[in-house]
Amino acid sequence: METELTRILYFADLAGVAVFAISGALAAGRKSLDWLGVLVISVVTAIGGGTIRDMLLGRQPVFWIEDPAYLYVIFTATFITLFFSRYRKLPQRFLLIADAFGLALFAILGAGIAESAGVEWIIVVILGTMTGVAGGILRDVLTNEIPLILRRDFYATAAITGILVYLVLKYFGIDDDLATGIGILCVASLRLAAIFKGLRLPLFQIDEEPS
Repeated sequence: METELTRILYFADLAGVAVFAISGALAAGRKSLDWLGVLVISVVTAIGGGTIRDMLLGRQPVFWIEDPAYLYVIFTATFITLFFSRYRKLPQRFLLIADAFGLALFAILGAGIAESAGVEWIIVVILGTMTGVAGGILRDVLTNEIPLILRRDFYATAAITGILVYLVLKYFGIDDDLATGIGILCVASLRLAAIFKGLRLPLFQIDEEPS
């Protein structure tokens, strides 16, 4: 039976898809792509991670084929961005904050889907993280940018940490809805700390010997 939290998370997931679609549209705009190119980048950014997850798990049909509402949200968000950007620039900080919550939702919900497939916990972590970050990786690769997760930014690490917290809570018998909510808050909090407090991973750097 569908719970109230399940419905809330579904609509929040759609909102996350919209945010990722907007980020894809803006990335495409910075590369001066045509409208079709913008739409392609938006779609890839918004549902790329979840699509890869479903394909690796053998889930049929893929989530956006089963529920085309995801595509309608992407198309709507993309065209609103195309129109709105002609008149006003979207605040970068606002998009980063919205992206943080989108990442949190995608990572934890993706982990839940992987967990329900009966895979090992480490696969749950990988697939949940992939759900959250793979769309952005594809976006950056297609627009010829260094992917965000390779730039020292606390991004994928936030997703991994939140998923591990979620799994530990489930292991100790915490209610599924509560574990999901705490996991989402954990990912979002770590990502927001990276945005506002400069939380970063240490660098691995090898100094070259002089010739």
